[in-house]
Amino acid sequence: MTQAYVVGQMTVKDPEKWAQYRSQVLATLLPFGGELVFRGEQVQSFSGVNRHPDIVVIRFPSLGDAQGWHSSVDYQALIPLRQEAADVLLTTYAA
Repeated sequence: MTQAYVVGQMTVKDPEKWAQYRSQVLATLLPFGGELVFRGEQVQSFSGVNRHPDIVVIRFPSLGDAQGWHSSVDYQALIPLRQEAADVLLTTYAA
C-alpha cells in the first residue's frame, strides 16, 4: 500500500483565525488515519525561493484516505476559515 503525504505551505494572515483552524483540523484527520508528521518554519533556502515561511506535513495510509479527508464534509467546512486565516498551498505526494 502506498502512503500519501499532504504538504501544506502557508503564510498566516490572521494568527487568531489560524489558531482556530489548527485547533479543529486534527479531528478531521483521524477518521482517515491522518497523522501530523511535522510543522515547521523555513529557516533557510538552499535553492530557489519559497514564498511561504511555514510548512505542515500530514501522512495518510493511502492516497484514497488523503482524498477522502480533503473532500470530507468536516474538512470542507473548515476551508473558509483556513482561507481567511492564511494563504495556503496544499499538495499531495505518494511514497
